[in-house]
Amino acid sequence: MAAIGKSEAPLASLSNDATASGPLAGAKILVVDDQRNMRTTLAMLLRGAGCDVEEAADGQAGREMGATGAYDLVMTDLRMGESDGIEVLRAVKEAQPMTEVIVMTAYGTIESAVQAMRLGAFDYIQKPFAEQELLVKVNKALETRRMHGQMRLFQEEFKERYHFAKIVGRSQAMRDIMTRVVKIAPTDATVLITGESGTGKELIARAVHANSKRGAHPFVTVNCAAISETLLESELFGHARGAFTGAIAARKGLFEEADGGTFFFDEIAETTLSFQAKLLRAIQEGEIRRIGENKTQHIDIRVVAATNVDLRDAVEDKRFREDLYYRLNVVRFQLPPLRERREDIPLLVEFFLDKYNRKMNARAKLAEGVIEQVVTYTLPGNVRELENMVEQAVALSTGGVITADDILPEALPESKDGKRRTLADIVDDAERRAVVEVLETFGGSRERAAEALNISPTTLWRKMTRLGVTYEGR
Repeated sequence: MAAIGKSEAPLASLSNDATASGPLAGAKILVVDDQRNMRTTLAMLLRGAGCDVEEAADGQAGREMGATGAYDLVMTDLRMGESDGIEVLRAVKEAQPMTEVIVMTAYGTIESAVQAMRLGAFDYIQKPFAEQELLVKVNKALETRRMHGQMRLFQEEFKERYHFAKIVGRSQAMRDIMTRVVKIAPTDATVLITGESGTGKELIARAVHANSKRGAHPFVTVNCAAISETLLESELFGHARGAFTGAIAARKGLFEEADGGTFFFDEIAETTLSFQAKLLRAIQEGEIRRIGENKTQHIDIRVVAATNVDLRDAVEDKRFREDLYYRLNVVRFQLPPLRERREDIPLLVEFFLDKYNRKMNARAKLAEGVIEQVVTYTLPGNVRELENMVEQAVALSTGGVITADDILPEALPESKDGKRRTLADIVDDAERRAVVEVLETFGGSRERAAEALNISPTTLWRKMTRLGVTYEGR
């Protein structure tokens, strides 16, 4: 078998395994080499194996052609004039991460090959090389390219099928949550979603619904904090004609509207104890009674509830019914704040930037270094705050470039060490001072301090732990 890569070698004859109908058929390959004989020989070999091959006579042409994304595989020599194979590799991988690259070298420099592999090359091959050796490596690279392409299609299908298109994140915490959603959604288990404001609790609730057997039925949501108790009861349960002043006709409630589907209670901790008792019965018995009526009606709903409050503390403080808490807390999702998954912030910024560029018909881009500054910002409002920041930046950016001044919020008070303090920092400081002062007043007695603060001793202990208060008296 002929060896390819020696300057005196003749044009290679095709091996019996490399036929136009073989595994390489139809693959688009770019060959980059400044030695014409080598480039032509390699191109002929690959064409004989059924590949669609184009050639680049130097590194500059290879960089420009490879970055277009028109190729499944780029094969480039390492040593080429002013623009070498490493630069070709970098340009291809930066513009088209899915394109595989094989580097070729006649110098036997393992160090250069290792550097290329670290930069993303699929493999390397030393000149001179046998035809079969080359075809095996090319075939493996193309198989990997096909596999990655299938994985990408699967990921897009996964997002569409599981309604995760708006749930952006690559952190382990978010991957774990999405995996649990897929597992839990097909059941009818009640779900409790907890987390700070702006962490995406409703998005998770919608994903649970979309992937359940109820996905084709209504998803009804109510914000318990935005409606008074009287109105909330009427909205949910409905009412009979004449049940109260203004009830000129019977009205079906949201529970009946959600029959067969999912009901999402946002800010469930903001409801009153009396309402919680009625809600508990509706969930347990699957029955409701319109205001002003005596007869009950059966409802078939799945309940998903969300809160930014620690319901265990609310139960201890007698602000939330313990039986309702256990009824809701069958399956729990705890959404992490952005400060605990900072690796997701660049993805979210790009997602929102694309969203509002399309919405406003704009072409705004981030200035260099801006994303790093956004990642270091605390973001007390989490994803909701970040989206608002990006939307405002796109609307106000001049010249299509978003600077740090455009996207970051107005300066908050600074601490003594000169670092920016967030609203969360300020609130924590105020709570810390209040806890220390009350503890000092009662000589370090947590029981009496908790009573004075109108919270339970357990809640006080949790606050002291979170705030770093270790008061032991004098």
